[in-house]
Amino acid sequence: MSTPYIVSSSAPIATASATRLLQSAIAVCLGLMIVGFVGFSHIEVVHNAAHDTRHANAFPCH
Repeated sequence: MSTPYIVSSSAPIATASATRLLQSAIAVCLGLMIVGFVGFSHIEVVHNAAHDTRHANAFPCH
């Protein structure tokens, strides 16, 4: 017969903050890469898709 036991494992707050900060930094880097790719893309389909999306969201681009 086995005896049940409770394992308490809680991550320190510093680790949670570091994880949240890392996730935010990765999201910002990914966003900048996407904006850079679309902004400097010579592929006309990509440029037009971004252009139309900007106008659909009432964001001026020129």
